[in-house]
Amino acid sequence: MSSQSFSRPGAVDLSAFNGAGQAQQAAPGAAGGGYVIDVTEATFQSEVLTRSMSVPVVIDFWATWCEPCKTLSPILERLAAQYEGRFVLAKIDVDANQAIAQAAQVQSIPTVVAVLRGQLVPLFQGAIPEAQAQQVIDQLLQMAVANGVAGRSDPIPGAGGAAEASSPEEEAEEPIDPRFEAAYDAINAGDFDKAAEAYRQVLADAPADAEAKAGLAQVELLRRTAGADPAAALAAADAAPADVEAQLLAADIEVVSGRVDQAFDRLIGTVRRVFGDDRERVRARVVELFDIVGGADPRVVKARSALASALF
Repeated sequence: MSSQSFSRPGAVDLSAFNGAGQAQQAAPGAAGGGYVIDVTEATFQSEVLTRSMSVPVVIDFWATWCEPCKTLSPILERLAAQYEGRFVLAKIDVDANQAIAQAAQVQSIPTVVAVLRGQLVPLFQGAIPEAQAQQVIDQLLQMAVANGVAGRSDPIPGAGGAAEASSPEEEAEEPIDPRFEAAYDAINAGDFDKAAEAYRQVLADAPADAEAKAGLAQVELLRRTAGADPAAALAAADAAPADVEAQLLAADIEVVSGRVDQAFDRLIGTVRRVFGDDRERVRARVVELFDIVGGADPRVVKARSALASALF
């Protein structure tokens, strides 16, 4: 998981996306003012595109079920506070804002991009160390100046990440469960085999641990999709509905890109078409993806009912 090189804006033009007609409202930000904002399809035009005309906007694409996101997001939030308005951090939940993720061609999360003058600049995918993230931000700010985007944002009312947020009165960050430190370190290093083994060690002592089960499923998902060509995999699956391997890979890719409903529909449809060992493999994969997304998620509740209907 290394950062990608970048030199100029314009890799993807987001100017056509304005969120018009979206009823979704912005998620509430932290009290006070700062430089970290929650962005939705309804607020993307004003909070990202318009703002990017004068100040660099860095977008953190994340999801609640994404384990690497839990490591990377606090790093980006600390940098936003440290740089005091030289860039604004926009956090976008890919599950709730799929149209933005698709417009930005997000293929896995966490994905971090910048927007300068309405143009998208890919930065990196995956969790990276704080020192490396800071280097990427420094390069971005140099490029922003070269492209005439050298403004500084005032603290944004209702946003998080203000410099004063580091005061002693600030609510302390939730500590990392020490049982999972080895797994998180391995994920950050891109060593999925080692991460999976760390989760298995936790499960050996606590077989019912929901967080360990979800973490292991997440690592297996990352391992299966590493190196895959998303567009080619989805095209292959659509061209061969009876190809179980193609359907499994396509569903994995849809989950990592935030298209959870589509992944569940794909696999449950496959369950209806195949039999025997193939049906059991697909059923098991659906259940594994349920663990990743979370059993209480409404999409999982709906899909669980549909899976039961398909099986019985």
